Amino acid sequence: MAARIDHLVTSGTFALDGGEWDVDNNVWIVGDDTEAIVIDAAHDADAIETALNGRALRAIVCTHAHNDHIDAAPALAAATGAPILLHPDDLPLWKRTHPDRAPDGELTDGQELRIADATLTVLHTPGHAPGAVCLYAPGLTTVFTGDTLFRGGPGATGRSFSHFPTIIGSIRERLLPLPPETKVRTGHGDSTTIGAEAPHLDEWIARGH
Repeated sequence: MAARIDHLVTSGTFALDGGEWDVDNNVWIVGDDTEAIVIDAAHDADAIETALNGRALRAIVCTHAHNDHIDAAPALAAATGAPILLHPDDLPLWKRTHPDRAPDGELTDGQELRIADATLTVLHTPGHAPGAVCLYAPGLTTVFTGDTLFRGGPGATGRSFSHFPTIIGSIRERLLPLPPETKVRTGHGDSTTIGAEAPHLDEWIARGH
């Protein structure tokens, strides 16, 4: 059965370096009528489980381990039996939110995740966080970028565990070479395309953020 992308927005708090901010997060569900994966279990496990509508959840995939992207992951895993997958470079961040509950498996660069008739390739894109990943699904003409690339520029790099030159390198080398029509489905806010963002790389570098 053909895979599709479902989307919901959940709301909560992002906390890091002693600060807290109210945020709305995009939660992406990829699958068909019988099975799915969740990309970033943010804030509200019950709402995500409701959106699954009885489908078997095969994995909870974390684009990175900032608390607003993983806070509902253990509860969703407990409710569904799905494993939580995270790039190991983000374990220090993960442990700040869930010190007593480790992820169930690792994400590695080039790894392929298959769900329904879709294949999602893991792209390690550090910068916003050391273990940040994007998930490229060419059959869906989509890349799920977490907080690496937004409409209008790269993710924030002004806090702990982040680095601006690294995120620029990740975007330049891993994302901008994708086909320009590729839809960029982000961790927060509106979607965009690779073609819409690619011409602005030099502007972002000049801005330095």
